[in-house]
Amino acid sequence: MKEILVETSARHIHLNEEQFHILCGADAKLEVRAPLSQPGQFVSTTRLDVVGPKRTLANVSILGPFRKNAQVEISATDARTIGVPCVIRESGDTKGSAPIKLVGPCGELELSEGCIVAKRHIHMTPADAEEFGVKNGDIVKLEVNTAERSLIFGDVVVRVRDDFALACHIDTDESNAAGCSGTVYGKIVK
Repeated sequence: MKEILVETSARHIHLNEEQFHILCGADAKLEVRAPLSQPGQFVSTTRLDVVGPKRTLANVSILGPFRKNAQVEISATDARTIGVPCVIRESGDTKGSAPIKLVGPCGELELSEGCIVAKRHIHMTPADAEEFGVKNGDIVKLEVNTAERSLIFGDVVVRVRDDFALACHIDTDESNAAGCSGTVYGKIVK
């Protein structure tokens, strides 16, 4: 069976255009610093501070393009460090998630919800899903073999869309647990 690229998704922020301008100014532009593996997605040149009750995560990247709603994705370690609840969710599912404050060069936003620890997931096209024998929303296990810390991740959600590229996203805690460094691949275990 085909192997799946495993990428470490570091802490980051998604915003809508109105929120971006509140934080960065009316004339600010969300500029591309580097493309990401998912088509049309990019890390921007703009960074914000994520403020929790205990501490601040400084210089967190904004990813583009703009989204419908704000979402801050951090690791469980980050959540504990800044003092917010560790709410594990699929991307986009922010209802009832942790509140968080964002500080930019021109303003601040207090979000009543939107801070999550993203559930590990695999992006697939419909053709990939057919090849792997899975469908959107399935929960699978992913085996990652590294030099010294190989492991099997459980509870990996499959996300299928035409505009996805095949890749698994894990957060920095998970990446460190598996000893991921450089280019890493995994395989679905049934």
